[in-house]
Amino acid sequence: MATLQVRSIDDKLYKALGQQAAMENRSISQEVIAILKAYLSSPKQQYKNATTNFLNMCGTWNDERNAEEIIREIRNARNENDRYTDIF
Repeated sequence: MATLQVRSIDDKLYKALGQQAAMENRSISQEVIAILKAYLSSPKQQYKNATTNFLNMCGTWNDERNAEEIIREIRNARNENDRYTDIF
């Protein structure tokens, strides 16, 4: 079996791992292995569709106009900036 060593773990995280391990009647090492196994064996479907999940949660932009019309409107709304007129 391979050995994995993890360094510089935040004290709060280590304490939380210890508490979780105690609740499961495991050592911290056994708890870390159990967490990794559970994570790696979970269906990846939820991660593949992160964008879709985000859009479903937050909503999407609905507009009757096509992309060209939107771009044209944005460009027409821009103002000339006289910020650098004194330089030239």
